Amino acid sequence: MPQSSSDPHGPDAADVDAQSAAGETGTLGKAVALLDLVARAENPPRFTDLLKLTGQPRGSLHRQLRHLVLEGVIDLSPDGVYTPGLRLLQFASRAWARNSFRLVAEPHLTRLHETTGETVHLGVLRDCEIVYLDKIESRQAVRMHSQVGNSAPAYCTGVGKAALSCLDDADLTARCARMVFHSYTPGTLARAGDLMDDIANIRARGFAFDLEEHQPGIRCVAAAIHAPAAGILGGISVTAPAFRAGSEQLDAWAEPVCRAANAIVADIAGRLGPRR
Repeated sequence: MPQSSSDPHGPDAADVDAQSAAGETGTLGKAVALLDLVARAENPPRFTDLLKLTGQPRGSLHRQLRHLVLEGVIDLSPDGVYTPGLRLLQFASRAWARNSFRLVAEPHLTRLHETTGETVHLGVLRDCEIVYLDKIESRQAVRMHSQVGNSAPAYCTGVGKAALSCLDDADLTARCARMVFHSYTPGTLARAGDLMDDIANIRARGFAFDLEEHQPGIRCVAAAIHAPAAGILGGISVTAPAFRAGSEQLDAWAEPVCRAANAIVADIAGRLGPRR
């Protein structure tokens, strides 16, 4: 016999709603994680690749992929590989175009680029990574891994370390514990203790360096953009090849980088205001 709603051992409405929400969140989370795998893959994955990476049952994975393909956020090519779909690119384009933070920062990025002649980056901190929101290329051709929409580990990028320096010690320690340190170059900070020491130096001088820590031959100087009332924590940087970015040049760029970061924070306060 079904239990009545007055049965103290039966599920109440709140329990049922919570279980339903958890199930929906779990399903959506798996789909987003699957989409993320496809979007981040260096080589377009096949079904068998995704099966190994996700550990999901074959039938569940097939259903999720089919739904994502039908929605146009991923594509299945004739040779059986999955790639980001055109609809996903449309979402990204609209998000980029309408991002208020990027729009506020844009004129300051342009001025910084005109002042230095080098590549300028704008990024936001997302857990332990930096997501690049904007980039103005150097007038001189230099190949870099960074692209708008891509992410990079915060511990080995100038913008990332600048943003991390604004966190309180408890939050910084918690994030460091979640980081998986990988040595991209001989200069990469490979331990949490090394990162904490570098953060202390960044806090003292007010700006961060990336001294070929993420990509060989590439250096940068960065400053944090921290607007807690607007929910924004990120940074801005000037990046150049090592042969054009010696210690003296990086120090010289630090002042205009910090000035641009402060101007962006001031504009955020005036134009975006606090989140409600």
